[in-house]
Amino acid sequence: MQELKNLSHKIVIIGGGTAGITVAAQLLRKDQALDIAIIEPAKKHYYQPMWTLAGAGIINKEVTEREEADVMPENVNWIKEFVTKIQASQNYIETNNSKINYDFLIVAPGLRLRPDLIEGLDGRLDHPGIGSIYDYNTVDHFFKELNTFKGGKAIFTMPNTAIKCGGAPQKIMYLAQSLIKDNLGEGKFETIFTSAKQSIFGIDIFSIELNKVIARKNIKTKFGHDLKKVDLKNKKATYNIINGNGDVLNEVTLDYDLLHVTPPMTAHDFILESDLIHEDGPQKGWLDVDIHTLQHKKYKNIFSLGDVAGLPTAKTGAAVRKQAPVVVSNLLSLMADGEIKMPKEYNGYSSCPLVTDEGKVIMAEFGYDNVLLPSFPFNPAKERYSMWLIKRYLLPVLYWEFMLRGQA
Repeated sequence: MQELKNLSHKIVIIGGGTAGITVAAQLLRKDQALDIAIIEPAKKHYYQPMWTLAGAGIINKEVTEREEADVMPENVNWIKEFVTKIQASQNYIETNNSKINYDFLIVAPGLRLRPDLIEGLDGRLDHPGIGSIYDYNTVDHFFKELNTFKGGKAIFTMPNTAIKCGGAPQKIMYLAQSLIKDNLGEGKFETIFTSAKQSIFGIDIFSIELNKVIARKNIKTKFGHDLKKVDLKNKKATYNIINGNGDVLNEVTLDYDLLHVTPPMTAHDFILESDLIHEDGPQKGWLDVDIHTLQHKKYKNIFSLGDVAGLPTAKTGAAVRKQAPVVVSNLLSLMADGEIKMPKEYNGYSSCPLVTDEGKVIMAEFGYDNVLLPSFPFNPAKERYSMWLIKRYLLPVLYWEFMLRGQA
């Protein structure tokens, strides 16, 4: 058995994605002398919200990729290793090479795509006639399949798990429908949205407008459909029919000619094997943190943010932008005083720029209990070109130039 190196740091952050980099940058803006380590094995960093546009051929996916080294904050100890175990009761982490002791831990590794949970896909999302915009390596493949689609049934799926950017499965569908229509004309294809959820969106004001988009684009919806199996040879997709509680009622098989798969998603194994997660309930398998302070309920020296946190709101980069200052403030308070004396609280803010066509976006902003939290003084449930400009041009700049530098 390999002997592990012993390392120690005051603050350890698991994950160098959106959440990990943002919170590290903000901490260092408060105190450059902080001893912070980020555990992140990846060499590349991605702005994933633009993969929807790349999958529809509107942008090249390469603009969403940068070197991880270019976004890593100065004065951070970057540990380029894979976490294998969190021993929270003893304040250490194991990686493939090291045992890392910490005083305070921020858990932000994101989540894991699980195409392996769909029988027949062999853990892949790049089969003939099948693709996904949820993986950088399959974005181009999906656009190729989309652009060479000759007609028939184009199916877009939504799983029965929490996912990152919950609006993306329908955003790529709207964009793809327009591209197919331009390529083939009316009457030569059918667009179908199969979702394990019970409605197109969880907030009525947005559902009403999105149902108008669906009607305009002549899209068929099949709710309560959870993809379980794909027959690649015969191009058949089999679904569990489920109710709102997730109970399986039946199963059905649909033919497809083009299939966009949004895979199930879970936490990473080292999270699921830890004692940091919800053991049951709607947040089962995600970090068990206070939904307002983002402090772990059992281990007070642990915080979490981003996709891995068990919070009753959408898993988005916009959510991270509001969560990071909460973690920073509460962690620094805990470090200074031994307790969080005046907690900063997160209200569940998340945002989903719902692209309904090139040049049209519904900017859905909301918090806990589906409370609307719009940033603009007009009806948020309308398709707007101005919101498209924000999605297409402003948000990437906000991300690369401000958020990852701890300034937004």
